[in-house]
Amino acid sequence: MDDEAPASTHNPAQAEVLAALGARPHERPEFDPRLRAQLREELEARLAPVAARVPDGEVLWVSKRVLADVHGCEGLFLAREAEEFAWSPPIARGTVSHKAIELSISWRGDPSAGELVDEAMARLIASGDRIADYLGGLGEGERAELHGEAVERTAMFLECFPKLEARWRPVAESRLRADLNDDKVVLSGKVDLTVGRSDGMRAGKVLIDLKTGGFSPTHRDDLRFYALVETLRLGVPPRLLASYYLDGGRLQDEVVTEDVLRSAVVRAVDGAEAIVALKHEGRSPQLKPGAPCRWCPQQTTCEVGVRFLAEEAERDGW
Repeated sequence: MDDEAPASTHNPAQAEVLAALGARPHERPEFDPRLRAQLREELEARLAPVAARVPDGEVLWVSKRVLADVHGCEGLFLAREAEEFAWSPPIARGTVSHKAIELSISWRGDPSAGELVDEAMARLIASGDRIADYLGGLGEGERAELHGEAVERTAMFLECFPKLEARWRPVAESRLRADLNDDKVVLSGKVDLTVGRSDGMRAGKVLIDLKTGGFSPTHRDDLRFYALVETLRLGVPPRLLASYYLDGGRLQDEVVTEDVLRSAVVRAVDGAEAIVALKHEGRSPQLKPGAPCRWCPQQTTCEVGVRFLAEEAERDGW
């Protein structure tokens, strides 16, 4: 993504995004072509003892959500693993919003957030995917509420991001995957938005996660994991990682280095080891109370979580 567009054509939030994400060719780092093979070799060597403990016929799937859970509270990780997936208003709202943002990238003209959300919901209902039944079964009030919330989130994106030009090669919902250790371990993810591209071994791509709410240290770890999988896939690391907070119009970024990628290797391996120990070997989970207790499936039965929530309520005067 070239840093060429004049700030005067954009509002201040859009100008800040351009200034942060843009880079001229001489500002883009060049990486060693051996890096991809080195990272794969290191990962597979570290994962070999873990892969050997995965039961026959099963695959160890490692994603950003699973890593965030298992490195946070292992009790939450197990609770979510045991819980059957079910669509809910927050999950559906996020899916519809992301689809609307995806459509905005290639939509000709100047569509409103409402138009984009209308089209996103229509396409999701027609898709036949699991969300189609959920959206189709909503009552009029529920549908209107979900639509309004998705419009709000989409409008925030349109207001804060400059129009993404085709020459920047924007891609929404970009899927990443790396199969390791004879396909016994799979690292997978889906990036909200990517812009730019590499040129030989010169990095140029930017990976962007869109966030509502406030900052969490796990957001940086999520993007480092994506950078690792992207490097294993393509051989060239992304240039920059960015979390964009829609509510506040604020971007936090990090330049990708070899040290960043190797820290992601360590975190992924440690997470994989914990997943196998908890799921397949019956190790007792380490409980770490915190904000995630509020939405943990075991929030009413976990003594540690119940005590934390009670103390939090008393402290906040609930």
